[in-house]
This record gives sequence, C-alpha cells and structure tokens, in this order.
Amino acid sequence: MITSEEIKARLWNGANELRGSMDASRYKDYMLGLMFYKFLSDQTLKTFATTAGISKEEDWFEEYKNAHQEYGTELEKMIQDILGYFVRPEHLYQTWVQDMNAGNFEVQKVTDSLNQFERSIAVTNGSDDFKGLFSSSTLDLTDTALGSDLNERNKNIQALIRLFEDLDMVALQNGDVLGDAYEYLIGQFAMESGKKAGEFYTPHQVSEVMAQIVATNQNITSIYDPTVGSGSLLLTVKKHLSEELQKSLNYYGQEKNTATYNLTRMNLLLHGVRPEKMSIKNGDTLGQDWPEDPERPNEGVQFDAVVMNPPYSIKNWNRAGLKPSDPRFEIAGVLPPDSKGDFAFLLHGLYHLSTTGTMAIVLPHGVLFRGSAEGEIRKRLLEKNQIDAVIGLPSNLFTNTGIPVCIIILKKNRELNEPVLFIDASRNFIKVGKQNVLQEKDIAKIVDVYKNRIEEKGYSHLANRQELIQNEFNMNIPRYVTAIDEEIPHDVEAHLYGGIPENNIKNLVALYQAVPELLDQALIEKRPGYFELTDSIEEFSKAVLSSPVVAKETLQVTASIQEYLEEYWEKLHQLKSDISPRQLREEMLAAIKDRLSEFKQLSIYDGYQIIAEIWTKYLSHDVELIEQLGFYKAGRTREPNMVTKGKNKEKVQDGWNGVIIPNELIASEFYGDELADIEGLKSRVSEIDSELSELVENAKVEDSDEYNALFDTLKKNDEGEAQDSFESKLVKAGLKEAEKGSVDYELLKKVDDLTKEKSTVNKEIKTKELEMKELIAERIVQLTDAEVDQVLYKKWFGSVLDKVEELVKSPLKAEIAVLEELNNRYSETLDSLDDEISKLEKELEAMMKELFPAEGERVPKCRFPGFEGEWEEKKLGEVSEIYDGTHQTPRYTTDGIMFLSVENIKTLKSNKYISEADFEKDFKISPQNGDVLMTRIGDIGTSNVVNTDSKLAFYVSLALIRSTQLDSNFLNTSISSINFQKELWSRTLHIAFPKKINKNEIGEVSILFPSITEQQAIGNFFQKLDKSITLQQQKLDKLKDLKKAYLNELFV
Repeated sequence: MITSEEIKARLWNGANELRGSMDASRYKDYMLGLMFYKFLSDQTLKTFATTAGISKEEDWFEEYKNAHQEYGTELEKMIQDILGYFVRPEHLYQTWVQDMNAGNFEVQKVTDSLNQFERSIAVTNGSDDFKGLFSSSTLDLTDTALGSDLNERNKNIQALIRLFEDLDMVALQNGDVLGDAYEYLIGQFAMESGKKAGEFYTPHQVSEVMAQIVATNQNITSIYDPTVGSGSLLLTVKKHLSEELQKSLNYYGQEKNTATYNLTRMNLLLHGVRPEKMSIKNGDTLGQDWPEDPERPNEGVQFDAVVMNPPYSIKNWNRAGLKPSDPRFEIAGVLPPDSKGDFAFLLHGLYHLSTTGTMAIVLPHGVLFRGSAEGEIRKRLLEKNQIDAVIGLPSNLFTNTGIPVCIIILKKNRELNEPVLFIDASRNFIKVGKQNVLQEKDIAKIVDVYKNRIEEKGYSHLANRQELIQNEFNMNIPRYVTAIDEEIPHDVEAHLYGGIPENNIKNLVALYQAVPELLDQALIEKRPGYFELTDSIEEFSKAVLSSPVVAKETLQVTASIQEYLEEYWEKLHQLKSDISPRQLREEMLAAIKDRLSEFKQLSIYDGYQIIAEIWTKYLSHDVELIEQLGFYKAGRTREPNMVTKGKNKEKVQDGWNGVIIPNELIASEFYGDELADIEGLKSRVSEIDSELSELVENAKVEDSDEYNALFDTLKKNDEGEAQDSFESKLVKAGLKEAEKGSVDYELLKKVDDLTKEKSTVNKEIKTKELEMKELIAERIVQLTDAEVDQVLYKKWFGSVLDKVEELVKSPLKAEIAVLEELNNRYSETLDSLDDEISKLEKELEAMMKELFPAEGERVPKCRFPGFEGEWEEKKLGEVSEIYDGTHQTPRYTTDGIMFLSVENIKTLKSNKYISEADFEKDFKISPQNGDVLMTRIGDIGTSNVVNTDSKLAFYVSLALIRSTQLDSNFLNTSISSINFQKELWSRTLHIAFPKKINKNEIGEVSILFPSITEQQAIGNFFQKLDKSITLQQQKLDKLKDLKKAYLNELFV
C-alpha cells in the first residue's frame, strides 16, 4: 500500500543519501538505469508466472529457474514474443538480491547481467530497441565516483540495488505510478544538475502547455520530437489523448547525447509504450535528416504532431555543410545563420509536419525579432501563413537558462487570411525557490485563449496580415500585446489642490457594476472633475462588502459551487468502479470553469486554481489509496509513523497515522475539549516565558533591583556576556543566601517558581499529548462511514466556499484599495506638506529649548519621567575621538567604497566611489555604525548618524565623531542645539573661503549631557521627529519633481 508521491519521496531521498558528492547529471544514469533493469526483471517474472499459471508470487523466482533449465530457449522465445524482450534467471535483479543476502555479491555479476541482456536480445530479436541501453559509457560500474576502491563501490552499488528491492515494478507501471516516479526523478535530477539539465529535460509546466495545445488535434496517430531528451514531451502529449488514440500512437524521436538517448527509451517503456510503437534514434538531428522515406526523398516522413525543445542558439550547427537546397530549408530560401541554430531546428520540425498536423517548439525570444537571415525566414513563414500562434513565457522557467522563452505553434493548413495569435503570459507565474513556475491556472488560461482564439487586453491579440507587414514581420510580442500598466498615472492638479480625479473613479468598473449608488454616495465633488470621500475608506468598504447586492451574488455563487462539490463528492465515492482519477480530475477542472463563467467579475482561473490545488495537496495522493482499498476502508486504515532516532538514524515507530485522514483532523473534529486543555497549558508556558524574558531584560539594566538580585544568575557565554535565560543552579544557590522577605529573595523566588511551574506544565503537556495520540490511533480504525465522510469532506472541501466567497469580493476589495491609494495620494497637497514641515520644524525647535538646558543652566526645563539631577559638562574632545577625512583629491571609480562629502550629509548616500585599494591606503579610521559625521567646511555643524555596517570613505570637509560616553542620536541632536551651534560659530574661521572650523576646535566645544539612559530617551525622541520631517520633505520633493516633469511636458 504505497502511493506515487510516497514512492517519489522515498526514491529521491534515497538518491540523495546514496550519491554522496557525485554529480546529479551522472548519478541519474546509474539510478534510473538500475531502476529500469528491475522493471525488466519483474516484467519477465510476471509474464512467466501468468503464462505458467503460478499464483504464489514467492514461488515465481524458483519456478522460473527450474523452467528455464528444462525449456531454455523455448521459454525465452515465448516471453520475448509477449514482451519483446526477456531476462535469463541468472541475470535477474532478484538474483543480485539473492547473492547480496547470501553474502557473495560481486559488482562484476551486475555488469555481466547488463551486457548479457543486450547480447541475448540482439541475437533473438534483430532490432535495436535495447541496443546500447546499458553500455559502459552510460553505466560504468568501475567509475571511481561510485567509490574510490572496489569494496566501497561494491557497498554503494548494493545500497542502490536495495533501494528498488521491494518495489513491484509491474504493478506500479499498471497504475502509471512507475512512469510518474521515473519522470519525477528525471525532473529532480534536472534541477540538481543546473545547466546540464537542458540536455535531457523540459520543465513539466512548459511540456503541459505544448502538449495540451498539440492534443487539441484529436486525429494524432504519430508524434515526433527531433530533440527528444528524456521523452517527457512525447509522454505529456500521450497523457492528453484518449485511451483509443494512445493505443495506436507511434512515437519517433532523435537524440544526440547517448546517455540521454538511453534514458528516453527507458522512459517510454516504463510508461507502457510497446517497443514496436517507438522509433528512437541516436544521432545529430540537423546533420543527418531522420526519418527519411526512401520512396519520397524530398518529402521526408511526416507526422501528425511535432514537439521540440531544442538547444538554444547553438553555434556552428552546420558542420555538415548543408545548403539552402536541402529539402528541409527550401521553404525559407536561405540557411539560418551558422551562429544561431534556432530556425534550423524549427524548419526541420516543420518539414516533418503533416499538412493537417500541429507543431509546438520552444525557442528563445530572439527568434521573434532578430534580423538578416532569420528575418527573411520569418517573412517566408508568415507569407505562407504557417505560424499559428506565438506564446511568450516568463523568464527563469528552465534550470539551464534564465532567459525568457516563447512557444511557437505552426500549422500547414491555415486559411490565407487567418490571423496570428500572440499571447503574453510572461507576467503570470509564481516564484518557487530560484525558479519561476507557471501555476495550473496560468497553463489553463494559455490553452483556453489558444483554443478559442480569444483577444484580451494586455494578454492576447489576433494580428492580421496588414499588422505583420507594418511591423516588417517582426514578431516581438510587445508590438502586438501592450502590457497593462498597473501604476495609476499621477494628476498634477490633484497634487496641487487635492481631490480624486473623476477619470480614475470611472475606471472602478467592479464597483460601478455592483454598487453604483454606494459609490456615488461615498463621493462629493470638490470642484469640477475632482471628488472627495464623504466618509472613511473603512466605512465605505464595510458598506460595499455587506451590501444586499454583494450578499445576493455571494449566495448565488456559493450555492452553485455547493452543488458542484456535492456532485463530485458522489463521484469520489465511485472511484474504484466508475471513473479513473485522471478523468475525474480533468472533469472537475473543466466543470469549475463552466460554473464560474456564469458570474461576471469573477476570476474563472483563480477558481480553477482552488480545485487544482486540492488535487495537488490532497486528492492525487488520497484517490490512489481509495482505488486500492475502497472509500471507507481507506478512511479507516492507519500506518506506522516512522521517525529517525539516535546517532545511527535508525527508523523506529512512533505511533500511527491515518493513510488519508490526518491525525490533526481527527483531533480537531472529535477531541476538541482535550485539544483545548493542551492549548491552554501551552498558553500558560508562553505566559511564563514572557514573564521570565521580562525578568531577564530587567536583570541587564544596571542599578535596577532585578540587576542586583538576578544578574549573577544569568547564563553567560565564554566571553562572560549575559545571555537570555537563567541558570537554575545559580538561582537556587542565590535563594539559599538571600534573606527571606528581602527584594532579592522575592525576585529569586519568582524566577525559581516560574521555572518549576514551566517544567511541571511541560510534563503535563507531554502526558496529555501522548494520551491524545493513543486516542487518535484507536479512533482511526473505529470511524463510522458517516465520520469518514465528515472528516474527508472537511479535509478536501472545507475551505472551498470561503475561498469562493473571496473570489466574489476580491475585485471589489482591489478597487476599494485603489480608491484608498488615490485618496491618500491626493489628500496631501504641496501647500499642506509645506505647512506640515514648517510645523514639525517649529515643534523640534521648541522641544530643543525644553529638553536641553538653557545657557548657563545644568538642568533642562522639561524632562522625561524618572530622571533627575544636573547634567554634566565637558569638552567634546574629552568624551569623544574626532577625526577628519582624506585631504587627497579622490580617484573616483564606477563602484567600490562609497565616498561621502558635505553634499551627502543629509542622506549619507553618494554615487561616488573609490577603490578598495585606495580605501585601505588612505583610511586607517573610517566611519562605523553609530558614529556621527558633521560638516566642517563650507556648511558648518550639520550632522548625521551612520547607520550601516558597510565601509564608507569621507572627505576632509567632514568630521567623524566617535564617542563611548554619548548616545549617537543624543550627540547628533546636541550638535544642532542652540548652545552648541553658538560655540561652533564662534570657533569658525569666517575669513577662510570657504569658511571652516579646525578639527581641534571642534573638540574644544562644550557639551552638556545627562546619564546614558536619559541620553537614549532624548536621542530616540528627536530621531523620530527628524524622520517625520525627512519623510514629509521627501514627499514634497517628489511632488515638486513631478510638477516640474508635467510642466516640461506641457510646454515643450
């Protein structure tokens, strides 16, 4: 009882454990080769047993050995007539396992078996279906990458053989599980291999788009991939054809790389393709045309479908010296450039396409617009109207290239005036790790738009012949499909005088269609063409989403989807007898689109994605087990929960898991009270942790009661620095020494009590969780049919109606968000921002007078709570180190270390850089995080705090002030205080040009300062106020720049 997902995970995890440091692109050959040989062995045994009428599987191996001794070649011929191949008893995979169990395994025996299989097939069959399949160039078992010596190689190869030992490959193939697992491993190896992966793998989502488009032609009897790779494209097309067509389908492919060529044949056979139905050739597609029809040498063999993902823009493709007269290139009249082979592959595939067939090819975007010979080829193809569609895909879909690619669809039987469909799907993807990925909904939309020839603004366009001529046969997609700019253009008048522009309001289509009255009521005209909101955006949103119109539509949509769910809930119960999982999945996805298409403004494809994700997350796994066991039996079946423990990573059982019903769901549905108890206990642990954390933080504050009582009990690192938890032993020791009733005693006792309580509660949680685990394990097997229904319905469909309700509301929410953005954007005019800045600056000046002592005073007029006493006065040079920057004229570079001067003081950002070498030479002292930089030449006394760890260089016009006694933000604020600025001014050389203050004079300026904690309070307060002013100033500057840009456009 195992599903395809579990097999995939097991095999891939095994591969990662076993391959060590071997490159994934090489290890795949060993793993997939031996996996295939296990399939050949299992198929041989199964065929013998079925023919001989032997039912007991454990007897098959011995019976086959005995029968082979008696009947020999006669038995071999019988199996070969059925399968197209056979494996002799002494060369079976099972024989290797038997030898391993007996302790007399030899790697050479594996090599001999692989070689003998190929020799025996060649002698009896005469075909090349299996020729070179296990050649030493592909499966070299003496390769030191498998182990540095014979013993290590022996051990590693045995481990790999054990990986497939207990898998019934024939049974797995019958359910397509084996083929899917094989394809999954190819994909995983591709991702691990990086750039090498392009040799053998087309990403699944790209294959799906191509295959679904090609499969729209339901008269396919033959399919051809001239750069076949692993064969995934051929097999994906097969999947989308009816079962009848699959039976008669003939597969053709050519592959230059020998190891990949072997991979293709294995992949097709594992997917149930009969040897006589496939013709795969190892050779150079462009150098040697194949297949050829001897009776029609100028036509070539033609196919109903051609699919290909050739290597991109290969150089020197024409080593064979081909001429434009080659039948494949005659249509173009010219050869593709020798530096880029893209069109050579396209023309080759087109040459082999039948007059009623469909071709799909993936190529880099450059083929759409590059000139010279490629431009001439495009022109010829468009004049003959053989390009049916161009589909732009996102960049970074492939493991071996980040460039954007396109799919070109070609047909030979198009009407002369039929337009070319351009689809721009380049912005429809999600990010998964480093790769971009098309979601199910993205694939469905591409295919639907292609099949129905739909035009959609910003997504697709049907270009007629006249447009193509006007564009000089340049097929670059942006020429035909203009991307919709998501950014709402700014309105200068609205920025100057406020109000939301009427033009923007008219674009709120969903709101106007659903709730026009509410929208009208929410807006009042401020002046002609500009409106203001009558209420808050929150109130408007609430009114819209709770309106009767929205409630009615939500009810209609959810009722329709409820009917849909009930219909397929019944069909899921009938899986074992009436319908296959693949058919049911396709039917469900088609039906959800039909249901949602009845409602305006709903995103059909977002709804499609909801159902697709249910299949991906749950149903694909669950229906396999339902098919094997039946609906209710699967619901009541459990399996051991195996976990890894100990240094040896030994697998041990830790309770039970439901095979399709998660333990968590059983807990939430049937043991709510018990769960609530556990959650309550966990909440108490969180509360205790919070209380202890507060005590830890307080214990680090010098002179506090907590510091005096608890600091010594904190855990310390090797440098003696206090950590974030208490040492229990030290707490207990402290309690013994402290006087009962004292502050120290009470604080230590509090820590000790909380620690004990936490330990007790954690033990109680562990006990209750163990009891819960046992309850669930027993409950799984006792579930009634009604309870299985209840839990599975919740698992699969429990959140669907909520998500569908969100589909109704999301277009409205999106437009409400636009309205909010517009309201925020234009609520602050240039004048209001100027006023706000002026107001903040006055507040800053007033607070400086209040929070800093007046001239001749030591105590400020106003203080933060908890602070008292006089401030200390010292010279700045006594409490800090002062440095100046380089006196040398800098040698600027395009990048390197940022170089700061007076003009950069406000932002501490610059577009000037010096080299790392100059920095190391000229800057023994450079700005560090927390230092203060102050202007000292030209502009005097403007300062800023360094808040980066990056290296910075600075000019002599700046002074660097570094203090261990003054808080950085306090020092920065003090510099701008009236008293400090007065003294700076008095010490400045005003006769110099530009005026300046010497570094030593800066150190002579007096500075008043309180305790470090009061400094921090003052510094943080003024830092926030400064940020507010800076933010408002940035807004104002941005609006002024915008105004200037618009004026430039108006008065050209």
